[in-house]
Amino acid sequence: MKKKYVLVGTGGRAEFFYGAMVRDFQETCELVAFCDTNQTRLDYANKLLKDKYGVSEINTYTADQFDEMIATEKPDIVIVTSMDRTHHRYIIRAMELGCDAITEKPMTVDEEKTQAIIDAIERTGQNVRVTFNYRYAPHNTKIRELIRDDVIGQVNSVHFEWALDTQHGADYFRRWHRDKRNSGGLLVHKSTHHFDLVNFWLNTAPDVVYATGGLRFYGKENAEERGVTKFYERAHGSEYAKNDPFAIDLESNEHLKSMYLDAEKEDGYHRDQSVFGDGINIEDTLGVNVTYKNKAILTYSLNAYLPWEGFQIAFNGTEGRIEVQVREQSYINSGGNKSDEGKLSGKSIRVLPMFGEPYEVEVEEKEGGHGGGDPELLNDLFGVPKEDEFNRAASHIDGAISILTGIAGNKSLATGQAVKVDDLVDLKRK
Repeated sequence: MKKKYVLVGTGGRAEFFYGAMVRDFQETCELVAFCDTNQTRLDYANKLLKDKYGVSEINTYTADQFDEMIATEKPDIVIVTSMDRTHHRYIIRAMELGCDAITEKPMTVDEEKTQAIIDAIERTGQNVRVTFNYRYAPHNTKIRELIRDDVIGQVNSVHFEWALDTQHGADYFRRWHRDKRNSGGLLVHKSTHHFDLVNFWLNTAPDVVYATGGLRFYGKENAEERGVTKFYERAHGSEYAKNDPFAIDLESNEHLKSMYLDAEKEDGYHRDQSVFGDGINIEDTLGVNVTYKNKAILTYSLNAYLPWEGFQIAFNGTEGRIEVQVREQSYINSGGNKSDEGKLSGKSIRVLPMFGEPYEVEVEEKEGGHGGGDPELLNDLFGVPKEDEFNRAASHIDGAISILTGIAGNKSLATGQAVKVDDLVDLKRK
């Protein structure tokens, strides 16, 4: 029997879900409505359904009509891909109205909203899923398998460096993510992926978090210190932006133009703000130390202005070490093909036994974004899930403990103190 879905938030991440549903999962899914604050964007999502996917347009509702949409369409599941700070509102209301929810990461942005979601799950008995596609990437699944199988014994420490380049990394500073109230900053919005991977790989949860960092590259003050004298507020219509490699041209990309530039008349949102403007209050340079419940420790760094994209990680165990390097292609949200997101340009997994010869671990990548992980995630969500020995499907608890590492990190940045994660939220785990 088909399940009925509605989707809230038709911005950059939405098509990943609704495109897959109407293209690949028609036998198990029925997409019945879109909801957004912006009617132009709603109309464009319907245009894509019709022109790109060859299916009929569906009903649209503005955000203030959410309850009406649920009453009229009677969906089983609400997909939430709106601005991060609004996730909790739609997740909670969906559950109160009898629906389950699937939410884009991060589940929400702070401890109060996290607690509100946990309480609503307890109160309503409904289900929330969080879409961690990185778990499904074959190389990340292989790391979980190696650690599970004690290839290097007990893992005691992890060193994890994530690099965002001057295209993808800069993109968080052009749009709504640049305001921490909207996104929780990169420690929540982006690092939730990385903290979830460590939880997944080590099969544990964070205990104590300490973070340091700041805005060191982007923003007007940093640019002024480097001698920049020509500034602009947004790229569209700016002569200065034409010579700025950090600027994006909405006019030249039909998708970005239709989704954002043409929609500005309704809400004034600018997708192409200068990364060297005022009003940025998130960090671009971050270091985090985490102690886990199983006593393992993590040293983590994130930088958002580097010449390459991807990550390097080392696991140190009682019987050896695993070294991983993954290079990803650069990507701008909604600026290209969805399958290019997280696409690999190179990878290596190397095992160094304590007493033995080092060796490479081969991993076969598959078609689709994130090394072939995206199609598996989508099948888990919308198709007939396969039996999974790695339990990659992420629950609301997984969603919570991943963001709580970042939320604790934000508290630590603000106070200069280490933060105990269990003091933030009562997860009500039985």
